[in-house]
Amino acid sequence: MNGAAGTNDWQVAGIPVLVKRSARRRTVALQVKPGEVTLYAPTRVPDTKLLEILDARRDWVAGHLAQYARMIPSAPPSLTDGQPLAFLGDTLTLRLSEGVTRPARHGDTLNLPTHHPDAALEAWTRHAAHEPYRALVAGYAAQLGAQGRLRRVVVAGARGRWGSCTSNGDIRLHWRLSRAPLPVLHYVALHEAAHLLELNHSPRYWAHVARLMPDWQTHRAWLRAHGHTL
Repeated sequence: MNGAAGTNDWQVAGIPVLVKRSARRRTVALQVKPGEVTLYAPTRVPDTKLLEILDARRDWVAGHLAQYARMIPSAPPSLTDGQPLAFLGDTLTLRLSEGVTRPARHGDTLNLPTHHPDAALEAWTRHAAHEPYRALVAGYAAQLGAQGRLRRVVVAGARGRWGSCTSNGDIRLHWRLSRAPLPVLHYVALHEAAHLLELNHSPRYWAHVARLMPDWQTHRAWLRAHGHTL
């Protein structure tokens, strides 16, 4: 099966759509996996018809991609000695040592105990990310003119949510966002800070976001497509 000609530019939520044709197929089918969209089709169906089908189900596909992105893994792969780790735009090297009792960063090296290193890493990340998260959210709140509505910033770990904002001004950002590209982290911080003005997703809300980050959709698309890898 080969990709259909003329379909290379088809995308949904920033994810390329792979078209696979087969002479044995009788129907068109869409398959959505984390960060992956595949359109299966009979050989005889023209590209124009396939594009119509894709456009008709675009919201359905985007919804599934977003759902996958929100499925933050609760049991990530085991950490290994020498493993690189993204943290707030830096790349750290993990070192697991039996002589280490608590996590400690030295330059670009993060030393972790061999006993429950995953829990130790999460605890270290929550502590180390708190002040950068607080400063980032506070900065966006100030630019939005909403600094008086911000109460506190919390480093959270709620499964399925990258961030949240309560009606009393508490903002939570997931600790795993520290592993995302900085523009993506900035987008989520701004997203929640804008909720200090509008606790909804109305056009007025998105206008606040776009005023400070015109390319916010690019970062949202990255998070939807790759959030599950964090």
